[in-house]
Amino acid sequence: MYGFNVKVNDNFEAAVVRVTEELQKEGFGVLTEIDVAATLKKKLDIDRRPYKILGACNPVLANQAIEAEADVGLLLPCNVVVREEDDGSVIVSFMNPSTVLGLVQREELKVLGEEVLARLQRVSTAMKT
Repeated sequence: MYGFNVKVNDNFEAAVVRVTEELQKEGFGVLTEIDVAATLKKKLDIDRRPYKILGACNPVLANQAIEAEADVGLLLPCNVVVREEDDGSVIVSFMNPSTVLGLVQREELKVLGEEVLARLQRVSTAMKT
């Protein structure tokens, strides 16, 4: 499982704001925000439903990961996707850091991945309400 998601009752923009707030409660900041729909419209003149990729980072946990394995930055930050479906519903998807950090095959990163996963799962649960 490389990710998990939750359907939310918010509109698209409200979901972006709320997931950002919930991430902050778990120690994450959003380092990057990629508006995929706007980019595809600008570069390819393709119309898509709203779709954003948020690059979330918990500095304390990221530092621990980098200390354990310098090249782990290739697998960071934790991506969160907010997207609007054809029926207008909004889905928030989270990468599974345990799966991603498991690629490195180091015990300390496995434990760290589980900690990050637990935090992202709490964010997902909070988004359901």
